[in-house]
Order: sequence, then structure tokens, then C-alpha cells
Amino acid sequence: DDDIFSSAFCENSEKLINVHLFALAAKYYSLSNLGVCTPLEDVLEALKGDSEGATGIKLDEFMNNKKSHEVQVMSELVDGIANYCGIKQVIDIGSGKGYLSSFLSMQYNLKVYGIDSSSSNTNGAHERNRKLKKHWRTYQSRGKEKLKSLSLEKAHDKPVESEINCKTINEELLNNANSLQNQDQVIIQDLLPCGFTEMATLETNTEAEADLVAGTQSHETKLSEEVLAILNVLPADAVEDFSSSHTCVELCEEDKVQRKMTSLQTKARKSSESNLYFPLTSCITAETELNDIITDLEDCMMVGLHTCGDLAANTLRIFTAKPEIKAVCSVGCCYHLLSEQFENQEECHDQVWGFPMCQYLKDKGWCCGRNARMSACLALERVAVGQMLPTESLFYRAVLQVIIEEIYGVTKSDRHVGKTFSKSSSFIDYVRRSLKKLELDDSKLSDSCIMDYYKKYKDRMNELEAFNMLKVVLAPCIEVLILLDRLCYLKEQENIAWSGLVKLFDPVKSPRCYAVIALK
Repeated sequence: DDDIFSSAFCENSEKLINVHLFALAAKYYSLSNLGVCTPLEDVLEALKGDSEGATGIKLDEFMNNKKSHEVQVMSELVDGIANYCGIKQVIDIGSGKGYLSSFLSMQYNLKVYGIDSSSSNTNGAHERNRKLKKHWRTYQSRGKEKLKSLSLEKAHDKPVESEINCKTINEELLNNANSLQNQDQVIIQDLLPCGFTEMATLETNTEAEADLVAGTQSHETKLSEEVLAILNVLPADAVEDFSSSHTCVELCEEDKVQRKMTSLQTKARKSSESNLYFPLTSCITAETELNDIITDLEDCMMVGLHTCGDLAANTLRIFTAKPEIKAVCSVGCCYHLLSEQFENQEECHDQVWGFPMCQYLKDKGWCCGRNARMSACLALERVAVGQMLPTESLFYRAVLQVIIEEIYGVTKSDRHVGKTFSKSSSFIDYVRRSLKKLELDDSKLSDSCIMDYYKKYKDRMNELEAFNMLKVVLAPCIEVLILLDRLCYLKEQENIAWSGLVKLFDPVKSPRCYAVIALK
């Protein structure tokens, strides 16, 4: 009830008087409590049909824990959507270092175009993809040898059984051939009817091949984890037929033709696989014509893993406008960089804004403001498990702001302090480094003057921490507003068959964990 929650603030002063009620209200209006999200399990189940889900994959060797978690979860969903829509082309917007793009192409055999505005990211993605493939080929070779030895052991067991049976049947004849007891294959070939040996050997090898293919998953559990990680990452049919080289008999013409066709298909696939991922450099806006960037654009889907600021909104706009794009899966981030239509009073009719997107909020002239958008980037779940806010660095930055305003008269600047705190040895060092970054003359300030500011506000550090904790509690409510705006925009479109919000990631590992998904 809104009336109950409003009593968290004083009616006259509008100051917060009931922190507990404030926290309850924030939780009530969070996305997890509103019941508007579609569970990931339900989406995967609906997309799956008769196909089996992806095998669990470990990529920690190539990515950090956070990125590995994100790529594995999102790629399975993207593959499910692609299969459901019958498409093989994926456009990864804001692809960055190419982790998701590389994985989608190698694990799921999708043709991926990774588009990023930074040429250094694109070049880095090229080089990283080359090294990744080199690693995978090495591990594939190791895995091949291990699987080969396993298949040889399995194939070796069956001829022994055949030999025992043959020895039983031909016991009398074998008794007369003691000199050949250590040459079992020769004995069998000499004693069995013509052609029987070839049939038995062919059958044994065929069974061994079938068992090898059927039992690959069970064999994998016996391999080392590093080999498993690579074998699982490869397309399902990328592992060559190891047992074919062990066939000792002459194949019939039909088998020869079949083997040759399989070999040609494997070679063709391998030559094409090297071109499944294409990193491209381009700045994407709402007006971007994808045909100008991708010459062989076909029915495809757009994805974005932590698309920054307006890029998340523009991804959805391009999706709705282009008939070739059949689906979208977008996880946004950096809400503080969103452009807002009603934040400034200046009229810019031609500009496309990041917020709001839906007509409902546009009609209300809704505005968040930079402070609220900054708060939306905070990670409540991380704080809840003990990963506290960096209070000291926030305190340094807050006192610096006072110094800049009082000493230099600066209230706004296009320049940024950045990650100066981690490089600073003291508060004095921090202030001087920051002033240089802001191109302000630090000779105006003595060390004692800087320390006077520090001492003046030091006792209010707890106050600052409490204030930031309230911002953290409120963060999910502001994020809800931004995400529901995007969902409502999709609901307003006539060409969308289904759209929803899905919690993809563990929010402790990856705080921006919600995906906006839609199908034409």
C-alpha cells in the first residue's frame, strides 16, 4: 500500500524518519518481488523442444569467474533462441573483447558478427580468438589421444572374447597347434571358415566405433578437467572419428564412399569454422543500417552482453525496425550513461534518447536524473553478502568535491577523476593527482590546507556510509524503472510475438543480471 510506505517520510519536512519501512518499500518495488520476470528455466524449456540442453562447460582458464558465468549462461539461451527461430547468424552488439562471440561460434557453430565501436577491442578480439583456437586445437589433440587409448582398450576386449569362444569350439584343432598359441589372430584366421574372420573383425570394429560415439560422455568423466573443458567447447561433431584408422579389413565400396563423404564434410566444416566469428569495428546508433556493415545479412538475432548506456536501448530499436532480426537478447549496464529526454529543458526533437523508451513514460515526461541512474548501478546483492561499499574512496571523492567547489569555484567538469584512489598513497596524494587530472592548479593548496579539509569531515564518514547504504537499498527500484521502460516499449510494438524480462545471472557474480528478450 503506497499510503503505508509514504509514512517512512515526515509529511512536513519530507525527511526520512523510518528506515525499516523505507527498506521494506524498496524491496516491495524491486523486480524480484513484482512478479513480472519469466524464470530462465521456463524459457529454456519452452525453447528446447526435442533437443537436449548444452553440456556443462568450464571456461575459467580463458576468462575470469564472472565472465565465464555470464558467457556460459547467456550462450545456452542464445543457442536455444536461434534453434527455435531456425537461424544460424548472430549479431553481437558491443562485443568488446569477443568472449561471447567466440564461444557462440565455437561451441554452438553459429555464425557471429561481433560489432564494437573500439578498434582496439576489435583487434584484441581477433588476436584473442586466434589464441583461443590454438589452445583448443592443442587440448583437442590431447583429448583425442586419451579417447583413442580408451577406444583401443574397449576394442581389444572384444577380440579376446571371440578368441576364447573360437578356442572352445575348435579345442581339438587348437591342441594340435601348440606352436601357434602365442599368435591368436593367426590361429583364428587359419581355423575359421573363409570370410568369417573378416566379418568378425569388421563387426568388432563397428561395435567399437558405435560404443565410442555413444559412450563419449561417459569417457569424458575419466579425462582430466582441462581436456574436458576444451572437448565440451567444441561443436558436437568436431571430434574426429578416432576408430576409423583401426579397421583392419577391406571395406566394401559403399562404406568407402560413405567414409570419403564424411571426410570431405569434416574438412569443409573445419575450413568454414575458422571464419565463424567476424569482429567488426563500427559505432551503433538507432539509425544504423546493418546491411552497410554486414554484406551477407540474413535472418538473424541480436545479442548484447552488458551493452553500455544508450546502446542497450538502440539495440531494441534496431531489432523492432529491421525485419531480418527475428529475436533479441540484451543485458544492459552503465545506467548512469543513459541520455534522458526530460533531464534538461532544452528541446532536441531529432535526438534519440536512451530513456524513456516507452510511450507511457514519455507521456508522463518521466525523468530519473543522473544521481538516480548512478544509484541504479550499485549492487545490493553484493553488499548483502558482505562485499561492502568502498567507504574510504567514496569519502575521499566527497571531500575532493568540497575542495573543488570552495577553492576553485568549479561545480561541473567534463573531465573525470577515474581510478585515482587505488594509485594514491595518502589523501594529500589523492587530491593532488585528482587536481592534475582535472587540469586545476594544485599549487593553490598547501598540504596542511588539504589535511584541514580531511579532518573537518572525517567524523562524518559514518554518515556518508549510511547515506550510501540507503542508495544501495534503493538501487533495485530505479533499475526496475529502466528495465520496465524497455519491456513496455517492446509490448507497444505490433510485430513482437513475445517479450519478457529474464534473470540470467547470479547477481553476486554479475549484478546487472536481467536480460530483455523478445521474438518477432
